[in-house]
Amino acid sequence: QVQLVESGGGLVQAGGSLLLSCAASGRTFSRYAMGWFRQTPGKEREFVAAIVWNGVSTYYADSVKGRFTISKDNAKNTLYLQMNSLKREDTAVYYCAAARGVTGLSAVGTYDLWGQGTQVTVSS
Repeated sequence: QVQLVESGGGLVQAGGSLLLSCAASGRTFSRYAMGWFRQTPGKEREFVAAIVWNGVSTYYADSVKGRFTISKDNAKNTLYLQMNSLKREDTAVYYCAAARGVTGLSAVGTYDLWGQGTQVTVSS
């Protein structure tokens, strides 16, 4: 069983950058596709980015394409989300998630495991 712990959130000015990390415990991390989602109060959790188990393919929401980069280091059991050119609308709690499947990676229901979330706040 893989457990996920996010870190790296915080307060940043618009236009700035943050690097989120998701540390995974368990020996089977490399077998999982991974994703980042975000959620604001009163709204559903929304897809941000995903990466297949071997890192060959990545997927992004249109709202973050060109600004965010997802990566996965299987040797370190860590998932990353590099966020650049941050906007106020990126403010949310960010969650990492792990999926045994290889399709439907933009859907919340595809994922089997979730972290506890890390707050990202972008100020103007």
